[in-house]
Amino acid sequence: MKNDIHDLGLVLDSKIKLVLIESWDELRVLQTLTSLAVKRGLGLYTWSITEGIQHLGFTTDASGGEGSSEPEAALRLIKADPQPNLYVMCDLHPFITDNPKLVRLLKEIAMDDSPHKPTLVLVSHACQLPAEIQRYAARLSLALPSADELLAIVREEATRWSERNRNTRVRTDNRTLQQVVKNLRGMSHAEARILARKVICDDGAITQEDLPELNKAKSQLLDLESVLSFEYETANFADVGGLDNLKRWLADRQTAFMEAATQDLPKGVLLVGVQGAGKSLAAKAVAGLWGLPLLRLDFANLYNKFFGETERNLREALKMAEQMSPCVLWVDEIEKGLASGDNDGGVSQRVLGTLLTWMSERKTPVFIVATANVIERLPPELVRKGRFDEIFFVDLPDSASREDIFSIHLKRRELDPQQFDLKLLASASKGFSGAEIEQLVVSALYAAQARQQSVDLALLLQGVQSTSPLSVVMAEHLTALRNWAKDRAVAANG
Repeated sequence: MKNDIHDLGLVLDSKIKLVLIESWDELRVLQTLTSLAVKRGLGLYTWSITEGIQHLGFTTDASGGEGSSEPEAALRLIKADPQPNLYVMCDLHPFITDNPKLVRLLKEIAMDDSPHKPTLVLVSHACQLPAEIQRYAARLSLALPSADELLAIVREEATRWSERNRNTRVRTDNRTLQQVVKNLRGMSHAEARILARKVICDDGAITQEDLPELNKAKSQLLDLESVLSFEYETANFADVGGLDNLKRWLADRQTAFMEAATQDLPKGVLLVGVQGAGKSLAAKAVAGLWGLPLLRLDFANLYNKFFGETERNLREALKMAEQMSPCVLWVDEIEKGLASGDNDGGVSQRVLGTLLTWMSERKTPVFIVATANVIERLPPELVRKGRFDEIFFVDLPDSASREDIFSIHLKRRELDPQQFDLKLLASASKGFSGAEIEQLVVSALYAAQARQQSVDLALLLQGVQSTSPLSVVMAEHLTALRNWAKDRAVAANG
């Protein structure tokens, strides 16, 4: 809070008479402004549509009076005040739109730089000032709690729970506690307290099982929109067959990313390969392996017909990802959003520029996993060295990986893999992707139900023989993709 008071004090010293603070934590904003007013010996008045003007919580005839709940009356009283008092108006923004009187009153208050005139602070979760007064106002945002403050909040909530439950101690371990603190990053003090309370109150313990629910609750508080969605189900790498090189690469960088032990944080990876080879599953598995929230950036919902809105949507989505950090940002089929086009008015180029700038300048732990099927459509600026830590080529699974994939999908459907000749299945399904192997198992289940029998090896082999995999249907494309990756990417399998 000390830094917030200092920043607000600098604004007052600069004689700016209109200040805008956007925050979801109204109570903390008021506490900070109260501390500043007490420190400087200023009179502090608050306004809301329900209570009108109040002096430190108590209505005063001097500045309140009849009708002060009406925005216009309140602004006229503030404008007429001959003292350098501090006025805080909460949620004035709905009344400013299409109201020229309020806009003019705000402008007149903002333009009067007399040292004996009041300072007006507008507080709201979001507020877009009219163009006439934007340049007269200063925008401020309260600092988010530090790691030490977040840890203190969790401990305070643990103490409160313990006092309510006959001094029973909250069970946890240091590793999980530190993960909870990291996952609370980006939350305000009030939001962090709410989330910490939810984690503790259900069973009086903070465990690894609480982390997914914590991330889910955090995403709901942030109100992620359609451009950026929270993926609730993240796979474990045990559910991904093959990709041994990628798994080792990620394991080597997990500690550096999670503990932020170095300034050179791992940035992310680009996964290139054929459809169904497991790129999307691998993206989900990274979040599952590292115990991080997974956010999916949907380029299909990113584009907007209004000029400039697409880039704004992307900036807002990336800002939200930073608030959710540490996290994994999954950009699926990135080529569909960044492929250059001649008929989009340069939107794709502006989106590319926005993304590249963010990728090079971000300081927060957001690990990008981008997937692409058609590498030729990706702009060269994106695939050059330094944008991603590594480019991995996800090829069709080899024989050993196909065995693993059959085993995984059989187990998932409560079938015993030991009852099947996995080597024979792997040999027969050469050229099949992981997605195609899964469909073989699903088709065998349907066939078995129709024939009122159990799934057996014969049904699976029959499915193999009746399927033409993508490696056959799109043989030319696969060959071209392998030739491209030969000297440009690292094999994810192996």
